[in-house]
Amino acid sequence: MESRGTKREAGKIEVAEPRNKLPRPAPSLPIDPALYSGPFPFYRRPSELGCFSLDAQRQYHGDARALRYYSPPPTNGQSPNFDLRDGYPDRYQPRDEEVQERLDHLLRWLLEHRGQLEGGPGWLAGAIVTWRGHLTKLLTTPYERQEGWQLAASRFRGTLYLSEVETPAARVQRLTRPPLLRELMYMGYKFEQYMCADKPGVSPDPSGEVNTNVAFCSVLRSRLGNHPLLFSGEVDCTDPQAPSTQPPTCYVELKTSKEMHSPGQWKSFYRFRTGVDRMRTLHKLLKWWAQSFLPGVPNVVAGFRNPEGFVCSLKTFPTMEMFEYVRNDRDGWNPSVCMNFCAAFLSFAQNTVVQDDPRLVYLFSWEPGGPVTVSEHRDAPHAFLPPWYVEAVTQDLPSPPKTPSPKD
Repeated sequence: MESRGTKREAGKIEVAEPRNKLPRPAPSLPIDPALYSGPFPFYRRPSELGCFSLDAQRQYHGDARALRYYSPPPTNGQSPNFDLRDGYPDRYQPRDEEVQERLDHLLRWLLEHRGQLEGGPGWLAGAIVTWRGHLTKLLTTPYERQEGWQLAASRFRGTLYLSEVETPAARVQRLTRPPLLRELMYMGYKFEQYMCADKPGVSPDPSGEVNTNVAFCSVLRSRLGNHPLLFSGEVDCTDPQAPSTQPPTCYVELKTSKEMHSPGQWKSFYRFRTGVDRMRTLHKLLKWWAQSFLPGVPNVVAGFRNPEGFVCSLKTFPTMEMFEYVRNDRDGWNPSVCMNFCAAFLSFAQNTVVQDDPRLVYLFSWEPGGPVTVSEHRDAPHAFLPPWYVEAVTQDLPSPPKTPSPKD
């Protein structure tokens, strides 16, 4: 007697399809840091392909007009005494966060320069295009305990594009941002105003307006494992006195943090960030490392502020030495885990996003405690590659249309 589920024919046994075939489980990617603790993966030294600027009205310019120059105060042993509250809120023009810029500014640069890329269209067809900030979130994910994320992905002409989507929780958090946090955000930008000049050899002028629409962005090329990367990130300033004036090694990242008084406070600084609600969340130094390591920025200069909002001291953190602060801490972070997870996610995305269609979006979602999951969507509101870009690439046009002014 034959068992159910088989058919016997010409001496062969074939497995029959079960009557109630179970659906294939949706693909997912685990997060556990222990899974990614292997050797540090290959990461090509980033090289700058070009740059662009955004002006006070957030309009795109394909040049370096917004680049600022590192001009720290004299190192005479005295406190800088920068008043980070000065000008708030009267001389503060924050960017409109309701505007979803997605990859648009980077795509304008890419449309202008894609014919000049080393390797040509063939290289771009195998590359991943995104913002540095999106890659930073991937690097820090294995150690994140509070904030989830969503990344939209589309493949077009072979290239994989990744663009962050604001989660509902992040939107609520932004819209209900407490006054203290808004002021702390201002302080970070104000610190840049004290430390940067518009021209080399000129002293900073902190009397002007702090306008966060203005930005200078570097466009870089790299490779993580077997994944070619083209990404862009905002640069705080360039150091005219750097040993090499070749970007990105001449760039400097500027940060602020609260003043430290004890070894215990320094240990918490290296390991955790304490938010306004006093919850210990993501390792602060980890985020500084990720933001600077990805684009090859060699130094982070931090201004430490007292409770009154005055900068009491400055400290330079070489990017390549940050891990030394936590190397022997079992609760610390590990750069290999960060980069291996990022490489694993990029492989996961490349293998998932197989259909070449700018209107088809794969939404990768993650919440702390769970794996990365993915869902498929089509057109609005998830599609993020703008029609002007798709049309220009399809027709092989040399440049994007004129950026519309706010009045248009």
